[in-house]
Amino acid sequence: MAKVIAIANQKGGVGKTTTAVNLAASMAATKRKVLLIDLDPQGNATMGSGVDKYDDVATIYDLLIEEQPFDDVVIQQTSGEYHLIAANGDVTAAEVKLMELFAREVRLRNALEKILEQYDYIFIDCPPSLNMLTVNAMAAADSVLVPMQCEYYALEGITALMGTIEQLAQLVNPKLQIEGILRTMYDPRNRLANDVSEQLKQHFGDKVYRTVIPRNVRLAEAPSFGAPAMYYDRASAGAKAYLALAGEILRRKEKQTPAVA
Repeated sequence: MAKVIAIANQKGGVGKTTTAVNLAASMAATKRKVLLIDLDPQGNATMGSGVDKYDDVATIYDLLIEEQPFDDVVIQQTSGEYHLIAANGDVTAAEVKLMELFAREVRLRNALEKILEQYDYIFIDCPPSLNMLTVNAMAAADSVLVPMQCEYYALEGITALMGTIEQLAQLVNPKLQIEGILRTMYDPRNRLANDVSEQLKQHFGDKVYRTVIPRNVRLAEAPSFGAPAMYYDRASAGAKAYLALAGEILRRKEKQTPAVA
């Protein structure tokens, strides 16, 4: 059964979509069956997967609002070798229409329940805000992966996000927990980055991934070519870092899974 991981941070520009696309591709490269759900109306994860959001493609709007069958919405051919549910500007209307619907917080969870057996991992790229789409992601997820830059304002943002996750766990999803905290765009020459990194490890312990995503030109260039970094430049530091992150997540899951007698 799939493990569902929401990739979220209320602060924008922290490498959230970059993490969603590259982690999905890295997991797919380990022969896992992976689904990436683009829940952001900007559609950046869709474009980064080699799918043109301006084409006439089915999106998460059709799944959540129109209740179209999953097979009619999922895109199986992407540049990252994973399956995708796309997003574009139409998804902005989904948030408004969700407010009018019954059980609006769990529409995504109900839709995914039917296909959990088809995948090993489902990643959800959340919008950079706490809205009804993000609530749907949190309600559907087993855990939340939090990408963040090591800077002062990020510490304040992550404190607010932790409070939000705790509230949503109480209200809509008791099993929701922190999957891990990922340090992105990391520059070890920056003293503040090192200081914030140490504070994170002191406060969150082993929830902070050992893998660190460096500042990397190839990571920034890859989306303009509609491909994850590992297919744009597999030898780049960014591509290697996300492959390492996939390995770390898999090892953590193996440790958490009790042995079968």
